[in-house]
Amino acid sequence: MGGIFQIDEAQFIKQAKQFQLPGQTIAVVKNNAYNYGLEFAVKAFAISGIRAFATTSVDDAVKIRQMCGDSADIMLMNPTTDFKRARMFNLDITLPSPGYYDTYKEELQGLNIHLEYAGLFNRSGLADITELKYILEDMKQSGIELNFKGLWTHFGYSDEFDGIYETERANWLQFVKDVKTLGVEPSVIHAQNSASYVRDGLFNGHSHVRLGIGLYGSKPYADLDDRDFIQPAVLSAPIIQFRSLTAGMTLGYGAAFKADSDCKVAIVDIGYGDGVLRARAGFECEIGGRTYPIAALMMSHMAVLVDDEVTADMDVYLYNSRLRIDKYTELGVGANSEQLGALNYQSLGREIIYDV
Repeated sequence: MGGIFQIDEAQFIKQAKQFQLPGQTIAVVKNNAYNYGLEFAVKAFAISGIRAFATTSVDDAVKIRQMCGDSADIMLMNPTTDFKRARMFNLDITLPSPGYYDTYKEELQGLNIHLEYAGLFNRSGLADITELKYILEDMKQSGIELNFKGLWTHFGYSDEFDGIYETERANWLQFVKDVKTLGVEPSVIHAQNSASYVRDGLFNGHSHVRLGIGLYGSKPYADLDDRDFIQPAVLSAPIIQFRSLTAGMTLGYGAAFKADSDCKVAIVDIGYGDGVLRARAGFECEIGGRTYPIAALMMSHMAVLVDDEVTADMDVYLYNSRLRIDKYTELGVGANSEQLGALNYQSLGREIIYDV
């Protein structure tokens, strides 16, 4: 089976309710909703009161529209050339560059467009206000009419505390002012991810926050209270068998583990092929309410140093309410989204706990 990723629906909804900005939250549901499952997450977010969603996939955007009907606002953060489905399913799209505008300006007419600003993250978007000036001048000369519904950026440094976020924020706020001086007045302005929202609340003049990891119950940075972020997911796997090793014996690829003394090892049905990051193996797991060190991680198996208190019927936990995803982010395993995004939902079992 490769382990079970278990989600508590009631906890998921409770977290979404307590973290969102009511009526002004865009939920990021890209990459299978951080591997919580697109259909599950969208429906749960809708129950919590969220009516706006952002993703990078046209296919996912269409699924959201089919689930939510006409009541939802759906935005594509990646630029698309699938203008037919964008129109058919009333999807908001991103304009990332003058080059994209030049190539597709005719097709862009009649669509709801969100202008993207690159900022310090510099992944995608307009580099500066001169690029927007070029687009506006060309529209005037070409007789092109575009509906600039939105304006957005992504903060790549909002969980940093060395001053770079303050620069990133100032650059964005200046860009917003410059856009408005050109006569462009988007009705939807959204820039803030979970970390920025926690730090600053909603910026003046902005209509929405665009939240990802905080909605899913992980702290966007370490210096926050666990109680404000309910982790609704548990990752566990069963024990396959036990191995008794004598001092000097090795186990795993390339003798990943060598016994310093006689010991007992539990072989667990989960591995990096199921999406457990290799760095996670440098820390503990939990069995029967106690923690035990992980000795080795293989593609389909994990070896754990155990004692005689551990029996074959016990589940092994890599993530739960005590072994939080954000705890291992702080310890350097990988970002919250990296740990979740790596999970192989094709090999892992998925179980939803419903409140009945």
